[in-house]
This record gives sequence, structure tokens and C-alpha cells, in this order.
Amino acid sequence: MTADAFLLYGTSAVEAGSVRLSAGLLSADFVNGNLRTIRHDGTEVLRAIAYIVRDRDWGTYEPELTGLVIDQNEETFFVSYSASCVGPGGSRLGFRATIKGSASGELVFDVSALPESDFETNRCGFCILHPIAGLAGSPVTVEHTDGRIVGTKLPLLIDPWQPFKDIRAITHEVRPGVSAECRMEGDIFEMEDQRNWSDASYKTYVRPLALPWPYVLPAGQPNRQTISLNITGEAKAPAAIAAGEPVRVALGEPGSALPDVGVIIYPDDVETALANLSMLSDLGPQQLIFHYDPTRGHGLDALRSFARLAFAYPAKTTLECVVVGMGDLDAELSGVADMVLQAGLKLSAIAVSPSIDRQSTPPGSAWPECPPLEDVYAAARRAFPDIRLGGGMFSYFTELNRKRVPAGPLDFITHCTCPIVHAADDLSVMQSLEALPFITQSARAIFGAKPYRIGPSTIAMRQNPYGGATKDNFDGQRIAMANHDPRHAGQFTAAWTIGYAARVAPAGLEMLTLSGFAGPFGVLAASGEPVAEGSPRPIFQAIEGLCELAGLAHVAARTSDETKVLALAGRNASGETIVWLANLTADNVAVDTSALGRSQLVMTPHAIARI
Repeated sequence: MTADAFLLYGTSAVEAGSVRLSAGLLSADFVNGNLRTIRHDGTEVLRAIAYIVRDRDWGTYEPELTGLVIDQNEETFFVSYSASCVGPGGSRLGFRATIKGSASGELVFDVSALPESDFETNRCGFCILHPIAGLAGSPVTVEHTDGRIVGTKLPLLIDPWQPFKDIRAITHEVRPGVSAECRMEGDIFEMEDQRNWSDASYKTYVRPLALPWPYVLPAGQPNRQTISLNITGEAKAPAAIAAGEPVRVALGEPGSALPDVGVIIYPDDVETALANLSMLSDLGPQQLIFHYDPTRGHGLDALRSFARLAFAYPAKTTLECVVVGMGDLDAELSGVADMVLQAGLKLSAIAVSPSIDRQSTPPGSAWPECPPLEDVYAAARRAFPDIRLGGGMFSYFTELNRKRVPAGPLDFITHCTCPIVHAADDLSVMQSLEALPFITQSARAIFGAKPYRIGPSTIAMRQNPYGGATKDNFDGQRIAMANHDPRHAGQFTAAWTIGYAARVAPAGLEMLTLSGFAGPFGVLAASGEPVAEGSPRPIFQAIEGLCELAGLAHVAARTSDETKVLALAGRNASGETIVWLANLTADNVAVDTSALGRSQLVMTPHAIARI
């Protein structure tokens, strides 16, 4: 890992390298035992075929490969390897994999697994990812395990549950004249709409969620699964793309105002914020969101600390208030109101959500006992009659989509996202930005023009709705469901942050929160990071830029390749247009900014630029 890479990613950990497999027009990237970016004649057919083993908290094992063989020529490629996973108590699952591809458009991925001892898992088997770009809402043919063949469509708006169950095969059009059939054998598969979690894919996975989990794979009982991809048909040659052509930026017409920018503040962050008020002022957030959680011991002292910061940094304030909901709601929320008054905390708004709703209720599971949300909101309104009231989910869009809150009593809707629920590699995190417009469109379809907030949304996971806890990450790895992500300290997250804001800008949000001020989600560096402790992380510049844009008219901005560069633009009252660009890639990218009245620029890996 070079010093430059440490500045980009905040870690000395190196991602697993990839090997490009090619056979005629068929290609795929072999990464750590699985396949990514499966293409035919340059068009992405599948985002991934991966053999996944999950633990009881939905964490993903990272098996070591042994006996790896890769052999390829112009017409075929062949891969084989062995691997094993070690679970609690030394339990072990071994498996043998083979991958075959041919220029005829056939690809077969086969795995035979054998538990050496009883092995507990939430999932063991293949996951197939269909991309969303160009496929969302498009026709597909689904063959079910009983032989039925049904013509249907992939969801356009995000499906809260499984759009397809009992799947044996799915066929879709790759491009006019070319189709791809993905056949799954060895178990029962179903599909979920991973855009719920901001993954940029539809995921078809093994073992229905309606079945109990975790479950045990019995010792000595083999399990074999096979995925077969068959691409057929002929198409006209695609238009040639000039190698090295710069990414072009184009601006459209101005629209609604860009959102306020919030910063999440936890009780433990307050002293750092007070000690760095000048830096907080330079950052310039329009709103402070104070996280208040009685289940973690927050009480009057926490509210008093928030009051001190609110007095020192005058801005709009929202109390993100977790409702315990185990007793009389009026007593609980009036008690919070009394403490807010006693602390001298001036609030602009309060957002409330029952603590139990921070946990996910997967398909087939019983909903946990929870007070009716109408009662929660009514009690909050009685306790705080003079400020705005928000609700939704303090977890992710998934939970809001599955439990659609009664919005009538609310002044705004809110939810968060997290890009590392399922995967934490750099490519998957950046690709998650593709899902954000579908999230905002789906939220608007549910809640209409209700004022809408998103955040705090960060790469690291602040709480885990899908297991007992978030994952510790003391070694600075790229880990799904981790409560600390090293990239938050690097340039990578600055680009992700500008890209996030660009993707949600058309939704007309009221507020967007993409960071804290201190701590693992904040804009100030800790010890051992690429910049000195207490200095601004690269994300500081990104958040500062978003704060500058807040309230400006959003100007539609597009680039010719939004997998490489995203653009966000705002126009002030004097007619000046400010444009922020983000390079989403790990490569230098030439950008043609002539439409902005500027010369061409070359953006270094994960750079952001104000124009």
C-alpha cells in the first residue's frame, strides 16, 4: 500500500486483486473466489455471481482459497479452487468450486460443499446480482421450480418484499437481439430488491427467508449448487467509443432549492465540538441533529450538553429521539420535554421513532410488539406542541419501505442509508450511489410531497438492524456492517459524499446529513489517520461545499459517464452557478468542462473539484 493509497482509503489494507477472464465476447472479473462484472461484448449482464457463507449476524465469511488454478485461451476459461470457513467453536465448512466459460456465451459456476462438523449459518450458497442500470422496470421471464414460466417485469419502484420466489431461472434482454438466461440449481432461490439497502442490484439468493435462520448444515452431508449463464442471440455491433474520450459535463435548468446540510451530534461529541467551534463555523452546517437514546443511558446531562453546543453555534436543531415505548407514551415523552426545558435546549424540531423499529423484520418473521405509531406521534405532538415533528426510521429505507409510517401527523419523513450492509469493497460502495434515485423516487411515491430528510447516512454502520451488533473493525479492514470504516478518513469518502448529494438532489430534500462532526462518522481526524489528529478529514471539504450550496437553486447536472464522474450544481440569486465534481474511480479521469466555460481538467483518483 503506497502513501497515496493510504490518503485515498485511510488504511494499509489492500483489496483482493482481480483477474480478467475472457472467452470471445464473454468476460468476467475473478475476485477472491467469485465473479464480478460479467459482460458480453462490453455490456454488463450480471453484476456478480458469488458463493456466500453468512454467520448468525449476517456477517460474511472470507474463506482462504487453496489449490487455485486459472487457465484460459481465446475460446474458453477455466478456474478451480478449494476453500473453507471456520465458525464458532472450530466448526468448519469446506467446499470445492469450478468455473467454466466459453466463447459461445456459456458460463457455469459449480460448488460442492461438505461440512466437516455441524456448521451454523444464516445462508450458504449462491447469490446472483442483476444490475439496475437499464434493467429496472424491464421485462424478464421467470421459470419457477414447479416448471411454470411467467413473463413479468423487474420492479421499477423498490419492492419491500421479494418480487419473485421459487425461482429456477431468470431471462432478460442484454441488448436488442441478445438475451441472457441465468439458471440456478441445487436449492430454492428467491429474489430481493437490494435497492432497499442502497445496493445497486437485484439479488437472487439461496434458501427462502421464510425458513428459519440460523440453521445447521449437518456434518458430512454434501451440498451442491450450480449457476449456469447462457447468452444467446446476435446484435449489431455497438457504436465505437473513442478510447480515452473525456467525460463531458452538461447543465440543465434550475429547479427547487438544494437541501440544508445537517451534522449528527452524539453526547460524546459535544466537548470536541465546543473545543473546535471555529472549525464547526467554517464547516457551516445549517442544522445540528442531536441523537438522544434513553436505552443507552442518555438523560438530562446529554440534553444539557446539547444545549451548550446549540447556544455556542446558533443553527436549527433537531432532537433525534429514540422512544423506548415500554410504558405510558405521554409520560415518557412529556418527561423528555420537561428535561429539554430544564436543560435550556432550544429545538426547531423533534424526530421520534420506537427503539424496536431499529431492528429489521425480515420476510416471514413476526412483527415485534410496538405501540401504534399514531399513538407515538400523538404523544410527541402533545409533549412538543410548538415545534416541527418528524418520523420514519432511524435505520434504513428498507425498514421504512416495509413499515410505512402514517405520515399525516408528521411535518417531515426521515430515514438513513448505509452502503456496507451486504458488501464493503470499494466498487460496491461507489456503485451504491446508483440506487439512491430509486430510493428517493420510491419514498416520494409512498409519501408524496411531504418534506423529506435523509440521514445520517455514512459508509460506516451506526447500528445494525439485522443482527446483534455492528462489527468492530480495529484493524482498518473493509468489513460489511462495521461500526468504523477507514475510508471515512480518506479521499474516497469525500468523492462518495459529493456523489451521494448529486444522486439525491433531484428529490427536493429538506435536509441531508452525511457526517457527524467528531468521532468515527465525523469530519475531524483521529490519531493514526492520513492527516494529523484534529485536522479536517477530506470529507470536511465535501461537507463544506454542500453547506455552501444549501438553499441555492438546484441546476440539473449530468455527465457522459456517471460511473466515473458525478456532478452537482447550484445557482445563487445573482445567477452564479457553482458546480462540484466527484471522481468515483481509482484512476485519473479527464473531464471536459467546456460547457462550464472552463478548460479540460484531469481529476486524480477519488478527487472532488469545485468549479
